[in-house]
Amino acid sequence: MGKIVRCISPIDGSVYLEREALSEAAAFAAAARARAAQKDWAARPVQERVDLVLKANDYIGQTVDRMANELAHQMGRPIRYGGEFRGFNERLTYMASIAGDSLKPYLVEDSGAFKRMIKREAMGVVLVVAPWNYPYMTAINTIAPALMAGNTVILKHAAQTLKVGEHLADAFAAAGLPEGVFQNVVLDHDTTSALISQRAVNFVNFTGSVEGGKAMERAAAGTFIPVSTELGGKDPGYVRADADIGAAVETLVDGAMFNSGQCCCGIERIYVHESLYDAFVAKTVDLVKTYRLGNPLDPDTTIGPMANVRFAAEVRAQIDEAVAMGAVAHIPPSNADDGGAYLTPQVLTNVTHDMRVMRDESFGPVVGIMKVKNDDEAIALMNDCQYGLTASIWTRDPAAAEAIGDRLETGTVFMNRCDYLDPALCWTGCKDTGRGAGLSILAYQALTRPKSYHLKKA
Repeated sequence: MGKIVRCISPIDGSVYLEREALSEAAAFAAAARARAAQKDWAARPVQERVDLVLKANDYIGQTVDRMANELAHQMGRPIRYGGEFRGFNERLTYMASIAGDSLKPYLVEDSGAFKRMIKREAMGVVLVVAPWNYPYMTAINTIAPALMAGNTVILKHAAQTLKVGEHLADAFAAAGLPEGVFQNVVLDHDTTSALISQRAVNFVNFTGSVEGGKAMERAAAGTFIPVSTELGGKDPGYVRADADIGAAVETLVDGAMFNSGQCCCGIERIYVHESLYDAFVAKTVDLVKTYRLGNPLDPDTTIGPMANVRFAAEVRAQIDEAVAMGAVAHIPPSNADDGGAYLTPQVLTNVTHDMRVMRDESFGPVVGIMKVKNDDEAIALMNDCQYGLTASIWTRDPAAAEAIGDRLETGTVFMNRCDYLDPALCWTGCKDTGRGAGLSILAYQALTRPKSYHLKKA
C-alpha cells in the first residue's frame, strides 16, 4: 500500500477521510493520459469546450447542499456562511464569457501580399496544486481557463480538502469531458516534484506557502516549465482621515476575521490616521467581541476553528510574542478557546514592525492596528513587508487612492473594500507573494503560448 493522506477534521481532531496517494508509476500514467487527450481536446472549437465546462458548473450548483457541511468538517468554516458556489460560479462564468475574445487570433495584416497574425496555443498539460482555505474557488481560478483554452488538467488538492477535488472530478465527468481531460489525483510531495522535474506536465499553478513555492521552482529548474505561484500575504488596510469609519471598521474586521482569518487576501494589519485612531480601535474591539467562536456545524457559530492545530499554534505564538514585547490584546479569551484549533479572535494595539505579528504571515484571526500621521507614513509601513498581494485604502477621494496605490508594492489596490477577487481583473502579486497572472484576459495569455504566423501570399 502506498502513502496514506489523511484529512484531520478541525472540529474534533478525528480522521474525517483518508486516501491512498498514487505511486509514481500511476502518477506518470495519469500524466500520459492527460497528454494523449490534449491534442483532440484543443482541436475542439472554443465554444464547445466552454459549454462543457459550464455544464460542470451547473453540476456543482446542483450539489451545494453538501458543500457547506463538508467544508465545515474539512477546514472548519461555519455552515452559516454556506459553501463557495457563488464565487465559484462568478469566476467560472466570467472566464467563459471572455474565452472567445481572449483566445482569438490577433490579426496584424491580411492584405493581398501577406497574412500576419498571432495565435494562442494551449500549453498542454496543466498541473494545479490547490489550497484548502477556499478550495473550490481557488482551484477553479486556473482549472476553468486552462480547460477552456484547450489544456488538459491534473488537479492535486490539499490533504485538508480531498473531497473537493473528488467533487470537481465528478462534475467534469458528468459534464461529458473526454477521459484524461480532467483528472483529480492524490500525490505526495516527492511524486509531485517528479512529475515536474521530468516534464510530465507543461505548466504548474501552485497556491500555498513560500517554502512550497520554492519547492515547485526547484523541481522545475532547468525544465523551462512555467510555474505560477501565489504564496501568501500580509495584506494591509489604510484608513485615511476622510474615511467612512463605520464602513471601514465593518469591512476591515470582516476581512481580518472571516474564515478564521485564513484568507489569501485577508487583512492582517491596519494603519489608521491619528485623527480616527481611537474611535476606530474602540469600534473594532466592540465588533470583534460579538464574534461567537464554536463548532462550525452550529448555525449560531460565527467563527470556527482554524483548519489545523499547528496553524493555530503559530498564530498564538505571534500573539504571545507581541504581548511580551508590549502589545495590548483587547479581546478576552473565549470559553470555546481550547488551546488547540479553536482560537479566540484577537485585536492588538501598541504594535510595531519589530513584532512578527506585523511582519510574518499570520493566516489567522488576529489583526494589529497602528496609528499614522499621513499618507507617506502609511505607504512606508504598508511597503515594509516581504509580501505583496493586496492593499485596501479607505478614503472618499478616488484620486488620492489611485495615487497611493501607484506607490504601493502590491498586486491589487482596493478602495473602500477588501478581501475580494474580481474575475475581470488580474489576480497577481509581487515579492514573496510570488508571480503569475490569474483570471481576467491575462489568465488566458498565461495558460497559452503565442504562435506567430507570417504568410506570404505572393
